[in-house]
Amino acid sequence: MQFDFETGEILLINKPLTWTSFDVVKKVRNILRIKKIGHAGTLDPLAEGLLILCTGKFTKKIEEIQAQEKEYTGHFTIGQTTPSFDLETEVDEEKEYTYVTEELIQATAKSFEGVIEQTPPLYSAVKINGERAYTLARRGDTAEIKAKQIHIKAFAITRIELPVVSFKVVCSKGTYIRSLARDFGIALGCGAHLSKLVRTRIGPYELEKALTMEDIQHIRRQIIENASHS
Repeated sequence: MQFDFETGEILLINKPLTWTSFDVVKKVRNILRIKKIGHAGTLDPLAEGLLILCTGKFTKKIEEIQAQEKEYTGHFTIGQTTPSFDLETEVDEEKEYTYVTEELIQATAKSFEGVIEQTPPLYSAVKINGERAYTLARRGDTAEIKAKQIHIKAFAITRIELPVVSFKVVCSKGTYIRSLARDFGIALGCGAHLSKLVRTRIGPYELEKALTMEDIQHIRRQIIENASHS
Protein backbone atom coordinates (compact mmCIF):
# COMPACT_ATOMS: atom_id res chain seq x y z
CA MET A 1 0.00 0.00 0.00
CA GLN A 2 1.51 3.30 -1.14
CA PHE A 3 0.72 6.66 0.46
CA ASP A 4 1.59 10.22 -0.51
CA PHE A 5 0.66 12.18 2.61
CA GLU A 6 2.08 15.47 1.32
CA THR A 7 0.07 15.50 -1.90
CA GLY A 8 -2.93 14.29 0.08
CA GLU A 9 -4.64 11.23 1.48
CA ILE A 10 -8.03 10.53 3.03
CA LEU A 11 -7.53 8.17 5.97
CA LEU A 12 -10.50 6.36 7.48
CA ILE A 13 -9.78 5.70 11.16
CA ASN A 14 -11.70 3.59 13.66
CA LYS A 15 -11.54 5.92 16.67
CA PRO A 16 -11.00 4.06 19.95
CA LEU A 17 -13.31 4.63 22.92
CA THR A 18 -12.22 7.48 25.29
CA TRP A 19 -9.86 9.04 22.70
CA THR A 20 -10.67 12.59 21.60
CA SER A 21 -10.66 13.30 17.88
CA PHE A 22 -7.58 15.48 18.45
CA ASP A 23 -5.84 12.57 20.24
CA VAL A 24 -6.21 10.56 17.02
CA VAL A 25 -4.94 13.39 14.81
CA LYS A 26 -1.93 13.95 17.09
CA LYS A 27 -1.07 10.24 17.27
CA VAL A 28 -1.35 9.69 13.50
CA ARG A 29 0.66 12.87 12.83
CA ASN A 30 3.45 11.68 15.12
CA ILE A 31 3.52 8.06 13.92
CA LEU A 32 3.44 8.85 10.19
CA ARG A 33 5.42 12.14 10.45
CA ILE A 34 2.71 14.09 8.61
CA LYS A 35 3.07 17.87 8.64
CA LYS A 36 -0.42 18.85 7.52
CA ILE A 37 -3.36 16.83 8.83
CA GLY A 38 -6.88 17.46 10.16
CA HIS A 39 -10.10 15.61 10.88
CA ALA A 40 -13.44 15.94 9.10
CA GLY A 41 -15.98 15.94 11.92
CA THR A 42 -15.48 15.55 15.66
CA LEU A 43 -16.43 12.36 17.51
CA ASP A 44 -17.00 12.63 21.26
CA PRO A 45 -14.52 10.76 23.49
CA LEU A 46 -17.26 8.31 24.53
CA ALA A 47 -18.17 7.59 20.91
CA GLU A 48 -16.39 5.06 18.73
CA GLY A 49 -16.20 4.53 15.01
CA LEU A 50 -15.43 6.39 11.83
CA LEU A 51 -13.18 9.44 12.01
CA ILE A 52 -11.91 10.78 8.69
CA LEU A 53 -8.47 12.38 8.53
CA CYS A 54 -7.26 14.42 5.57
CA THR A 55 -3.58 15.07 4.90
CA GLY A 56 -1.61 17.51 2.76
CA LYS A 57 -3.59 19.25 0.04
CA PHE A 58 -6.60 17.05 0.80
CA THR A 59 -7.23 19.10 3.97
CA LYS A 60 -9.15 21.35 1.54
CA LYS A 61 -11.73 18.54 1.30
CA ILE A 62 -12.55 18.64 5.03
CA GLU A 63 -15.59 20.95 4.76
CA GLU A 64 -16.98 18.97 1.82
CA ILE A 65 -16.68 15.68 3.78
CA GLN A 66 -18.13 17.21 6.96
CA ALA A 67 -21.22 18.35 5.05
CA GLN A 68 -22.20 14.79 4.08
CA GLU A 69 -24.85 12.72 5.86
CA LYS A 70 -23.83 10.56 8.81
CA GLU A 71 -24.94 7.14 10.01
CA TYR A 72 -24.77 6.01 13.63
CA THR A 73 -25.71 2.98 15.68
CA GLY A 74 -25.90 2.82 19.45
CA HIS A 75 -27.96 2.50 22.62
CA PHE A 76 -30.26 4.79 24.55
CA THR A 77 -30.93 3.90 28.19
CA ILE A 78 -34.42 5.07 29.13
CA GLY A 79 -35.63 6.03 32.61
CA GLN A 80 -32.37 7.83 33.46
CA THR A 81 -31.03 11.26 32.53
CA THR A 82 -27.57 12.81 32.81
CA PRO A 83 -26.50 16.50 32.48
CA SER A 84 -24.34 15.69 29.44
CA PHE A 85 -27.04 13.41 27.89
CA ASP A 86 -24.45 10.60 27.79
CA LEU A 87 -22.11 8.76 30.20
CA GLU A 88 -19.65 11.64 30.63
CA THR A 89 -21.64 12.73 33.69
CA GLU A 90 -23.44 10.77 36.42
CA VAL A 91 -27.17 9.97 36.35
CA ASP A 92 -29.03 12.92 37.91
CA GLU A 93 -32.62 11.67 37.70
CA GLU A 94 -34.43 8.34 37.46
CA LYS A 95 -38.03 7.86 36.32
CA GLU A 96 -40.48 4.99 36.01
CA TYR A 97 -40.52 3.43 32.53
CA THR A 98 -42.55 0.22 32.98
CA TYR A 99 -45.46 1.75 31.00
CA VAL A 100 -43.23 2.10 27.90
CA THR A 101 -44.24 -0.39 25.19
CA GLU A 102 -42.49 -1.46 22.01
CA GLU A 103 -45.24 0.27 20.02
CA LEU A 104 -44.64 3.55 21.88
CA ILE A 105 -40.88 3.31 21.28
CA GLN A 106 -41.32 2.63 17.55
CA ALA A 107 -43.89 5.41 17.11
CA THR A 108 -41.72 7.89 19.06
CA ALA A 109 -38.69 7.14 16.88
CA LYS A 110 -40.81 7.62 13.74
CA SER A 111 -41.97 11.03 14.99
CA PHE A 112 -38.39 12.36 14.85
CA GLU A 113 -37.88 11.58 11.15
CA GLY A 114 -37.77 14.55 8.79
CA VAL A 115 -36.64 18.14 9.34
CA ILE A 116 -36.73 18.98 13.06
CA GLU A 117 -35.46 21.62 15.48
CA GLN A 118 -32.71 20.43 17.81
CA THR A 119 -30.83 22.20 20.61
CA PRO A 120 -27.17 21.11 20.88
CA PRO A 121 -26.06 19.93 24.35
CA LEU A 122 -24.18 22.29 26.67
CA TYR A 123 -21.50 19.56 26.79
CA SER A 124 -20.54 20.16 23.14
CA ALA A 125 -18.01 22.00 20.97
CA VAL A 126 -20.54 24.71 20.06
CA LYS A 127 -19.00 28.15 20.58
CA ILE A 128 -20.69 30.65 22.93
CA ASN A 129 -19.09 34.11 22.88
CA GLY A 130 -15.88 32.55 21.56
CA GLU A 131 -15.73 29.81 24.20
CA ARG A 132 -16.53 26.12 23.75
CA ALA A 133 -19.81 25.17 25.44
CA TYR A 134 -18.23 22.15 27.16
CA THR A 135 -15.70 24.45 28.85
CA LEU A 136 -18.59 26.41 30.39
CA ALA A 137 -20.40 23.19 31.36
CA ARG A 138 -17.38 21.64 33.06
CA ARG A 139 -16.86 24.89 34.94
CA GLY A 140 -20.43 24.69 36.21
CA ASP A 141 -21.69 27.66 34.16
CA THR A 142 -24.87 27.64 32.11
CA ALA A 143 -25.65 29.31 28.80
CA GLU A 144 -28.45 29.39 26.29
CA ILE A 145 -27.76 27.49 23.08
CA LYS A 146 -29.99 28.22 20.12
CA ALA A 147 -31.93 25.43 18.44
CA LYS A 148 -31.15 24.69 14.81
CA GLN A 149 -32.74 22.74 11.99
CA ILE A 150 -31.42 19.27 11.26
CA HIS A 151 -32.65 16.40 9.11
CA ILE A 152 -33.22 12.90 10.47
CA LYS A 153 -33.42 10.83 7.31
CA ALA A 154 -34.01 7.53 9.14
CA PHE A 155 -34.44 6.57 12.81
CA ALA A 156 -34.78 2.80 13.18
CA ILE A 157 -35.15 0.92 16.44
CA THR A 158 -33.11 -2.27 16.00
CA ARG A 159 -33.52 -3.95 19.41
CA ILE A 160 -35.43 -3.39 22.63
CA GLU A 161 -34.19 -4.85 25.93
CA LEU A 162 -35.51 -2.31 28.42
CA PRO A 163 -34.13 -0.08 29.72
CA VAL A 164 -31.78 -0.30 26.70
CA VAL A 165 -33.07 0.65 23.26
CA SER A 166 -30.74 0.01 20.29
CA PHE A 167 -31.00 2.27 17.24
CA LYS A 168 -29.66 3.19 13.83
CA VAL A 169 -29.85 6.83 12.71
CA VAL A 170 -29.08 8.45 9.35
CA CYS A 171 -28.88 12.23 9.72
CA SER A 172 -27.56 15.53 8.42
CA LYS A 173 -24.43 17.38 9.46
CA GLY A 174 -24.80 19.09 12.83
CA THR A 175 -27.02 16.43 14.41
CA TYR A 176 -26.22 15.60 18.03
CA ILE A 177 -27.21 12.04 18.88
CA ARG A 178 -26.92 12.94 22.58
CA SER A 179 -29.58 15.62 22.05
CA LEU A 180 -31.67 13.07 20.17
CA ALA A 181 -31.38 10.77 23.22
CA ARG A 182 -32.58 13.57 25.52
CA ASP A 183 -35.48 14.51 23.22
CA PHE A 184 -36.43 10.85 22.70
CA GLY A 185 -36.60 10.41 26.49
CA ILE A 186 -38.69 13.56 26.90
CA ALA A 187 -41.10 12.35 24.18
CA LEU A 188 -41.42 8.97 25.96
CA GLY A 189 -42.05 10.79 29.24
CA CYS A 190 -39.40 8.93 31.24
CA GLY A 191 -36.11 10.53 30.18
CA ALA A 192 -33.16 8.85 28.45
CA HIS A 193 -29.44 9.19 27.86
CA LEU A 194 -27.00 7.96 25.24
CA SER A 195 -25.16 4.92 26.59
CA LYS A 196 -23.29 3.81 23.43
CA LEU A 197 -22.51 5.44 20.08
CA VAL A 198 -20.69 4.23 16.98
CA ARG A 199 -20.39 6.30 13.79
CA THR A 200 -20.66 3.80 10.95
CA ARG A 201 -20.66 6.04 7.88
CA ILE A 202 -19.96 9.57 6.56
CA GLY A 203 -21.28 9.98 3.02
CA PRO A 204 -19.75 7.10 0.99
CA TYR A 205 -17.03 6.40 3.59
CA GLU A 206 -17.74 3.33 5.75
CA LEU A 207 -16.43 2.18 9.12
CA GLU A 208 -15.76 -1.36 7.87
CA LYS A 209 -13.00 0.06 5.64
CA ALA A 210 -11.38 2.06 8.46
CA LEU A 211 -7.87 1.55 9.82
CA THR A 212 -7.15 0.81 13.47
CA MET A 213 -4.32 2.52 15.34
CA GLU A 214 -2.41 -0.79 15.01
CA ASP A 215 -2.80 -0.49 11.21
CA ILE A 216 -1.26 3.00 11.38
CA GLN A 217 1.76 1.57 13.24
CA HIS A 218 2.03 -1.11 10.54
CA ILE A 219 2.01 1.55 7.79
CA ARG A 220 4.87 3.33 9.58
CA ARG A 221 6.89 0.11 9.68
CA GLN A 222 6.24 -0.38 5.94
CA ILE A 223 7.44 3.15 5.17
CA ILE A 224 10.65 2.58 7.14
CA GLU A 225 11.17 -0.80 5.44
CA ASN A 226 10.62 0.64 1.95
CA ALA A 227 13.03 3.52 2.70
CA SER A 228 15.75 1.09 3.80
CA HIS A 229 15.43 -0.82 0.49
CA SER A 230 15.54 2.24 -1.75
